[in-house]
Amino acid sequence: MATAVGHVLPLIGGPVFAVLVGALVGVCAPRVAHHPAIGPGLATASRLLLQCAVVLLGAQLSIRQVLEVGASGLPVMIGTLVAALAGAALLGRALRVDSDLRTLIGVGTAICGASAIAAVTPVLRPAGTKVTYALSTVFVFNIAAVLALPPLGHLIGMSPEGFGLLAGTAVNDMSSVVAAATSFGDGAADTAVVVKLTRTLAIIPIVAVLAALVSRRDRLAADPTEPGDATSPRLWRLVPWFLVGFLAVAAVNGLGLIPAAAQPPIASVAAFLITMALAAIGLGTDLPALRRAGATPLLLGGLLWLIVMGTSLGLQGLLGTLT
Repeated sequence: MATAVGHVLPLIGGPVFAVLVGALVGVCAPRVAHHPAIGPGLATASRLLLQCAVVLLGAQLSIRQVLEVGASGLPVMIGTLVAALAGAALLGRALRVDSDLRTLIGVGTAICGASAIAAVTPVLRPAGTKVTYALSTVFVFNIAAVLALPPLGHLIGMSPEGFGLLAGTAVNDMSSVVAAATSFGDGAADTAVVVKLTRTLAIIPIVAVLAALVSRRDRLAADPTEPGDATSPRLWRLVPWFLVGFLAVAAVNGLGLIPAAAQPPIASVAAFLITMALAAIGLGTDLPALRRAGATPLLLGGLLWLIVMGTSLGLQGLLGTLT
């Protein structure tokens, strides 16, 4: 059902609708949501299916796409990525937002919304409540971006390429990127889609770094007095298997071994797996805990979105790609 709604209402998307419906079922029918018979299935869906979906996302990427963006686009993408992650760390700490939640919101804003949150969830292992809140926050500002950015782009006289770069960096989920760029006019969507797909490559270093940090945190939690060097695992053990799969599929796609006709169905399967996984996460959501979190994480998401948008416009102005 969530997938069907995602096709009818692409600005909402299947994953967001799935997590919301899952949370609603968890509240209205707690005996169903927490029945022992479905517990193992929910655990598998919320972890393994997410990992498989990340692997399939690699079929949408290739190094060729990165090169097509050009030298003028990469500084803007890198700049907005750094601004979002740094802002999440600094502002999140200042606002006293839980560390896992601010990481999810930061990664979702910096990279690619629900897909990025899905990619880091198996490594970070946050509570379902935090995943729900992060997804909801990213969704709110996706809608705000689709409504606000096209008029802003016309107001300041942006070129289609410049607006495509703005949409690709300041909007997260692909459906919202396409909606914003298409609303602006012809030519913007092509640039926006490539920028958006290229941003997805940032999942690779982010997941690797988070895996290392989580491994260190777990070791310290197990024995805070033991020296880190003595127990440091080998580097290859820090790299999640699904990240290796993601890179392998992207490499195969870059060699042209995945037919263009096969990419949309693969993307649909990945989206379906993410939708299933987030529905499982929604079923386990503790809504009272979500209410206790208050509006501060939403404020963090709004500030990060403004930072990313301002950084994108500022860097484009410096580089001369704005108009």
